[in-house]
Amino acid sequence: MPAPATRIPAPLLIVGGMFSLQFGAALAQSSFDTVGPLGATLLRLLFAAAILVVLFRPKVWRWGWKAWRAAILLGIALGAMNQFIYLSIATVPIGVAITIEFLGPLVLAMVQLRRWSDAIWALLALAGVVLLGVQAVTGLDPLGVAYAVAAGICWAGYILASANLGKALPGTGGLAVAMVIAAVVAVPLGASGALNVALQPSLIALLLLVAVMSSAIPYALELRALRTLPTRVFGILQSVGPAAAAIAGFVVLGQGLQWQEIAALVFVSVASIGISLSSRPRTSPAARIEIPG
Repeated sequence: MPAPATRIPAPLLIVGGMFSLQFGAALAQSSFDTVGPLGATLLRLLFAAAILVVLFRPKVWRWGWKAWRAAILLGIALGAMNQFIYLSIATVPIGVAITIEFLGPLVLAMVQLRRWSDAIWALLALAGVVLLGVQAVTGLDPLGVAYAVAAGICWAGYILASANLGKALPGTGGLAVAMVIAAVVAVPLGASGALNVALQPSLIALLLLVAVMSSAIPYALELRALRTLPTRVFGILQSVGPAAAAIAGFVVLGQGLQWQEIAALVFVSVASIGISLSSRPRTSPAARIEIPG
Protein backbone atom coordinates (compact mmCIF):
# COMPACT_ATOMS: atom_id res chain seq x y z
CA MET A 1 0.00 0.00 0.00
CA PRO A 2 1.47 3.41 -0.94
CA ALA A 3 2.30 5.93 1.75
CA PRO A 4 -0.40 8.58 2.32
CA ALA A 5 1.71 11.37 0.81
CA THR A 6 2.12 9.41 -2.42
CA ARG A 7 -1.67 9.23 -2.85
CA ILE A 8 -2.02 13.02 -2.71
CA PRO A 9 -1.88 14.67 -6.16
CA ALA A 10 1.38 16.54 -6.72
CA PRO A 11 -0.33 19.93 -7.29
CA LEU A 12 -2.02 19.66 -3.89
CA LEU A 13 1.36 19.00 -2.28
CA ILE A 14 2.74 22.20 -3.83
CA VAL A 15 -0.28 24.26 -2.77
CA GLY A 16 -0.18 22.73 0.71
CA GLY A 17 3.49 23.63 1.03
CA MET A 18 2.80 27.20 -0.01
CA PHE A 19 0.01 27.60 2.54
CA SER A 20 2.27 26.11 5.22
CA LEU A 21 4.98 28.61 4.34
CA GLN A 22 2.68 31.65 4.48
CA PHE A 23 0.87 30.59 7.65
CA GLY A 24 4.29 30.11 9.23
CA ALA A 25 5.22 33.66 8.29
CA ALA A 26 1.96 34.96 9.74
CA LEU A 27 2.58 33.09 13.00
CA ALA A 28 6.09 34.55 13.19
CA GLN A 29 4.63 38.05 13.36
CA SER A 30 3.19 37.32 16.79
CA SER A 31 6.75 37.19 18.12
CA PHE A 32 7.75 40.62 16.80
CA ASP A 33 6.74 42.51 19.94
CA THR A 34 9.33 40.58 21.96
CA VAL A 35 12.19 39.72 19.59
CA GLY A 36 11.47 42.08 16.69
CA PRO A 37 11.31 41.06 13.02
CA LEU A 38 15.08 40.67 12.72
CA GLY A 39 15.34 38.61 15.91
CA ALA A 40 12.50 36.38 14.69
CA THR A 41 14.27 36.00 11.35
CA LEU A 42 17.50 34.91 13.02
CA LEU A 43 15.81 32.38 15.30
CA ARG A 44 13.71 30.95 12.49
CA LEU A 45 16.78 30.57 10.24
CA LEU A 46 18.80 28.95 13.05
CA PHE A 47 16.07 26.40 13.70
CA ALA A 48 15.53 25.77 9.98
CA ALA A 49 19.28 25.32 9.44
CA ALA A 50 19.49 22.79 12.26
CA ILE A 51 16.53 20.83 10.86
CA LEU A 52 17.90 20.75 7.30
CA VAL A 53 21.44 19.83 8.40
CA VAL A 54 20.07 16.89 10.42
CA LEU A 55 17.81 15.79 7.57
CA PHE A 56 20.27 16.11 4.68
CA ARG A 57 23.68 15.71 6.40
CA PRO A 58 25.74 17.59 3.79
CA LYS A 59 29.17 16.06 3.10
CA VAL A 60 30.98 19.39 3.01
CA TRP A 61 34.43 17.81 3.20
CA ARG A 62 33.92 16.64 -0.38
CA TRP A 63 33.14 20.10 -1.70
CA GLY A 64 35.36 22.18 -3.91
CA TRP A 65 35.57 25.97 -4.02
CA LYS A 66 32.93 26.17 -6.78
CA ALA A 67 30.35 24.41 -4.59
CA TRP A 68 31.22 26.53 -1.55
CA ARG A 69 30.95 29.75 -3.55
CA ALA A 70 27.52 28.73 -4.87
CA ALA A 71 26.30 27.85 -1.37
CA ILE A 72 27.61 31.12 0.07
CA LEU A 73 25.88 33.21 -2.60
CA LEU A 74 22.63 31.33 -2.07
CA GLY A 75 22.92 31.76 1.70
CA ILE A 76 23.47 35.52 1.39
CA ALA A 77 20.44 35.89 -0.88
CA LEU A 78 18.32 33.70 1.40
CA GLY A 79 19.36 35.54 4.57
CA ALA A 80 18.74 38.99 3.09
CA MET A 81 15.40 37.93 1.59
CA ASN A 82 14.10 36.65 4.91
CA GLN A 83 15.21 39.73 6.82
CA PHE A 84 13.61 42.13 4.35
CA ILE A 85 10.27 40.29 4.14
CA TYR A 86 9.97 40.03 7.94
CA LEU A 87 10.72 43.76 8.23
CA SER A 88 8.01 44.37 5.64
CA ILE A 89 5.27 42.28 7.25
CA ALA A 90 5.92 44.08 10.53
CA THR A 91 4.15 47.15 9.08
CA VAL A 92 2.45 46.04 5.84
CA PRO A 93 -0.34 43.41 5.54
CA ILE A 94 1.29 40.11 4.73
CA GLY A 95 -0.83 39.59 1.60
CA VAL A 96 0.39 42.92 0.19
CA ALA A 97 4.01 42.30 1.21
CA ILE A 98 4.12 38.90 -0.50
CA THR A 99 2.42 40.32 -3.60
CA ILE A 100 5.11 42.98 -3.88
CA GLU A 101 7.86 40.46 -3.14
CA PHE A 102 6.48 38.17 -5.84
CA LEU A 103 7.27 40.84 -8.44
CA GLY A 104 10.97 39.92 -8.10
CA PRO A 105 10.77 36.44 -9.65
CA LEU A 106 8.04 37.70 -11.98
CA VAL A 107 10.34 40.37 -13.46
CA LEU A 108 13.13 37.80 -13.68
CA ALA A 109 10.85 35.52 -15.71
CA MET A 110 9.79 38.41 -17.93
CA VAL A 111 13.31 39.42 -18.93
CA GLN A 112 13.92 35.87 -20.13
CA LEU A 113 10.96 35.94 -22.52
CA ARG A 114 11.48 36.68 -26.19
CA ARG A 115 7.96 37.10 -27.62
CA TRP A 116 6.09 40.37 -28.03
CA SER A 117 2.82 38.63 -27.17
CA ASP A 118 4.11 38.20 -23.63
CA ALA A 119 3.95 41.98 -23.14
CA ILE A 120 0.36 41.52 -21.94
CA TRP A 121 1.64 39.78 -18.81
CA ALA A 122 4.11 42.59 -18.18
CA LEU A 123 1.32 45.15 -18.49
CA LEU A 124 -0.91 43.17 -16.15
CA ALA A 125 1.84 42.99 -13.53
CA LEU A 126 2.50 46.71 -14.02
CA ALA A 127 -1.17 47.40 -13.33
CA GLY A 128 -0.81 45.55 -10.04
CA VAL A 129 2.27 47.61 -9.17
CA VAL A 130 0.45 50.85 -9.97
CA LEU A 131 -2.49 49.88 -7.78
CA LEU A 132 -0.17 49.08 -4.89
CA GLY A 133 1.71 52.32 -5.54
CA VAL A 134 -1.48 54.35 -5.22
CA GLN A 135 -2.39 52.45 -2.06
CA ALA A 136 1.11 53.00 -0.65
CA VAL A 137 0.70 56.76 -1.05
CA THR A 138 -2.64 56.75 0.73
CA GLY A 139 -2.40 54.03 3.35
CA LEU A 140 0.62 51.72 3.38
CA ASP A 141 3.87 52.28 5.23
CA PRO A 142 6.38 53.40 2.53
CA LEU A 143 9.31 51.83 4.36
CA GLY A 144 7.43 48.52 4.64
CA VAL A 145 6.75 48.64 0.90
CA ALA A 146 10.45 49.37 0.24
CA TYR A 147 11.41 46.36 2.35
CA ALA A 148 9.05 44.15 0.31
CA VAL A 149 10.62 45.44 -2.92
CA ALA A 150 14.08 44.64 -1.53
CA ALA A 151 12.85 41.15 -0.59
CA GLY A 152 11.62 40.68 -4.16
CA ILE A 153 15.03 41.64 -5.55
CA CYS A 154 16.66 39.18 -3.17
CA TRP A 155 14.14 36.50 -4.23
CA ALA A 156 15.18 36.96 -7.86
CA GLY A 157 18.81 36.68 -6.73
CA TYR A 158 17.91 33.57 -4.75
CA ILE A 159 16.46 31.90 -7.85
CA LEU A 160 19.60 32.62 -9.87
CA ALA A 161 21.85 31.49 -7.01
CA SER A 162 19.74 28.35 -6.52
CA ALA A 163 20.10 27.44 -10.19
CA ASN A 164 23.85 28.01 -9.91
CA LEU A 165 24.05 25.77 -6.84
CA GLY A 166 22.05 23.08 -8.61
CA LYS A 167 24.70 22.99 -11.36
CA ALA A 168 27.66 23.07 -8.98
CA LEU A 169 26.30 20.63 -6.40
CA PRO A 170 23.41 18.26 -7.21
CA GLY A 171 21.36 17.06 -4.26
CA THR A 172 20.03 18.68 -1.11
CA GLY A 173 23.13 19.22 1.00
CA GLY A 174 23.84 22.59 -0.60
CA LEU A 175 20.52 23.98 0.57
CA ALA A 176 21.22 22.94 4.17
CA VAL A 177 24.59 24.72 4.15
CA ALA A 178 23.05 27.76 2.48
CA MET A 179 20.51 27.92 5.31
CA VAL A 180 23.35 27.90 7.84
CA ILE A 181 25.01 30.76 5.97
CA ALA A 182 21.69 32.62 5.86
CA ALA A 183 21.49 32.35 9.65
CA VAL A 184 25.04 33.74 9.93
CA VAL A 185 24.05 36.65 7.67
CA ALA A 186 21.14 37.42 10.03
CA VAL A 187 23.30 37.47 13.18
CA PRO A 188 24.64 41.08 13.09
CA LEU A 189 21.20 42.72 12.93
CA GLY A 190 19.15 40.03 14.65
CA ALA A 191 21.25 38.92 17.61
CA SER A 192 20.14 41.60 20.09
CA GLY A 193 16.47 40.98 19.38
CA ALA A 194 16.87 37.21 19.41
CA LEU A 195 18.36 37.34 22.91
CA ASN A 196 15.07 38.81 24.13
CA VAL A 197 13.51 35.39 23.64
CA ALA A 198 14.73 34.73 27.18
CA LEU A 199 12.01 37.13 28.35
CA GLN A 200 9.36 34.84 26.86
CA PRO A 201 10.75 31.29 26.43
CA SER A 202 7.46 30.06 24.95
CA LEU A 203 8.45 31.87 21.76
CA ILE A 204 11.17 29.28 21.21
CA ALA A 205 8.49 26.66 20.56
CA LEU A 206 6.57 29.09 18.36
CA LEU A 207 9.57 29.96 16.19
CA LEU A 208 10.56 26.30 15.99
CA LEU A 209 7.06 25.66 14.63
CA VAL A 210 7.56 28.56 12.20
CA ALA A 211 10.83 27.01 11.01
CA VAL A 212 9.09 23.68 10.40
CA MET A 213 6.13 25.30 8.62
CA SER A 214 8.18 27.74 6.55
CA SER A 215 11.11 25.48 5.61
CA ALA A 216 10.91 21.77 6.42
CA ILE A 217 7.30 21.12 5.37
CA PRO A 218 7.29 23.15 2.12
CA TYR A 219 10.62 21.69 1.06
CA ALA A 220 9.59 18.10 1.81
CA LEU A 221 6.27 18.46 -0.02
CA GLU A 222 7.83 20.19 -3.04
CA LEU A 223 10.62 17.65 -3.27
CA ARG A 224 8.10 14.81 -3.34
CA ALA A 225 5.80 16.59 -5.79
CA LEU A 226 8.60 17.47 -8.21
CA ARG A 227 9.38 13.80 -8.72
CA THR A 228 6.35 13.68 -11.03
CA LEU A 229 5.37 17.32 -11.58
CA PRO A 230 6.88 19.29 -14.50
CA THR A 231 8.74 22.41 -13.41
CA ARG A 232 6.51 24.45 -15.72
CA VAL A 233 3.43 23.44 -13.71
CA PHE A 234 5.38 24.03 -10.50
CA GLY A 235 6.01 27.62 -11.58
CA ILE A 236 2.31 28.16 -12.20
CA LEU A 237 1.35 26.76 -8.80
CA GLN A 238 3.78 29.14 -7.09
CA SER A 239 1.36 31.90 -8.13
CA VAL A 240 -0.89 30.89 -5.23
CA GLY A 241 1.67 32.54 -2.92
CA PRO A 242 0.12 36.01 -2.65
CA ALA A 243 -3.38 34.57 -2.17
CA ALA A 244 -2.12 32.13 0.48
CA ALA A 245 -0.42 35.02 2.27
CA ALA A 246 -3.60 37.09 2.19
CA ILE A 247 -5.63 34.20 3.63
CA ALA A 248 -2.99 33.59 6.33
CA GLY A 249 -3.02 37.28 7.22
CA PHE A 250 -6.80 37.24 7.57
CA VAL A 251 -7.03 33.99 9.56
CA VAL A 252 -4.01 34.42 11.85
CA LEU A 253 -3.70 38.20 12.13
CA GLY A 254 -7.17 39.47 11.27
CA GLN A 255 -5.80 41.55 8.38
CA GLY A 256 -8.32 42.56 5.75
CA LEU A 257 -7.49 43.85 2.28
CA GLN A 258 -8.90 46.84 0.41
CA TRP A 259 -10.11 46.49 -3.13
CA GLN A 260 -6.89 47.92 -4.63
CA GLU A 261 -4.83 45.35 -2.77
CA ILE A 262 -7.10 42.47 -3.80
CA ALA A 263 -7.00 43.61 -7.44
CA ALA A 264 -3.21 43.92 -7.33
CA LEU A 265 -2.95 40.42 -5.85
CA VAL A 266 -5.12 39.03 -8.66
CA PHE A 267 -3.21 40.91 -11.38
CA VAL A 268 0.21 39.75 -10.17
CA SER A 269 -0.98 36.15 -9.73
CA VAL A 270 -2.55 35.99 -13.20
CA ALA A 271 0.55 37.60 -14.74
CA SER A 272 2.71 34.98 -13.05
CA ILE A 273 0.52 32.18 -14.40
CA GLY A 274 0.77 33.69 -17.88
CA ILE A 275 4.54 33.98 -17.66
CA SER A 276 4.83 30.39 -16.45
CA LEU A 277 2.71 29.15 -19.36
CA SER A 278 4.73 31.18 -21.85
CA SER A 279 8.23 30.34 -20.67
CA ARG A 280 10.14 27.12 -21.09
CA PRO A 281 11.75 25.59 -18.00
CA ARG A 282 15.43 26.53 -17.90
CA THR A 283 16.43 24.87 -14.67
CA SER A 284 16.11 21.49 -13.04
CA PRO A 285 13.39 20.89 -10.46
CA ALA A 286 15.87 21.04 -7.59
CA ALA A 287 16.92 24.50 -8.67
CA ARG A 288 13.37 25.81 -8.76
CA ILE A 289 12.44 25.14 -5.13
CA GLU A 290 11.66 28.37 -3.33
CA ILE A 291 11.83 28.97 0.40
CA PRO A 292 10.93 32.59 0.93
CA GLY A 293 9.45 33.42 4.14
